[in-house]
Amino acid sequence: MLGSYPLIAFVATHNPDLAKAFYGGTLGLRLIDETDDSLVFDAHGTRLHVTIVQDLVAVKYSVIGWEVPNLEAEVTELHEAGVEFVRFEVSKQQDELGIWTSPSGDRLAWIKDPDGNLLSIKQAKRRSRPKKASEAGELAHAGRR
Repeated sequence: MLGSYPLIAFVATHNPDLAKAFYGGTLGLRLIDETDDSLVFDAHGTRLHVTIVQDLVAVKYSVIGWEVPNLEAEVTELHEAGVEFVRFEVSKQQDELGIWTSPSGDRLAWIKDPDGNLLSIKQAKRRSRPKKASEAGELAHAGRR
């Protein structure tokens, strides 16, 4: 099935010049192809197709997102590049940088591209990884010494 193949992502644009500057310049994605109907960027091994459309309806949820190890550093760098972060009326819990901590402990911030597409940036809460059976046995065995 599809789990054996790479994922590709799509986002729409009215203005390919603004999209190229934003995704390539501001976000730092490498442009790998450009045609009359799309721009294709490399997003750390995932192909992002920015499709040129006539009619675009921006939705109120994230269309694409990134998981980062240090959300504050990324938010600060994007702020310095002139990117504005989205603040939601319903989420009064966003901090001064625009970062919201979810009930699970994951931290998120949102930006919009020039076409109004909502993009998310997430730092996952560090969760302890489950121990392998062999590790659990070694730990139990080491405790008996």
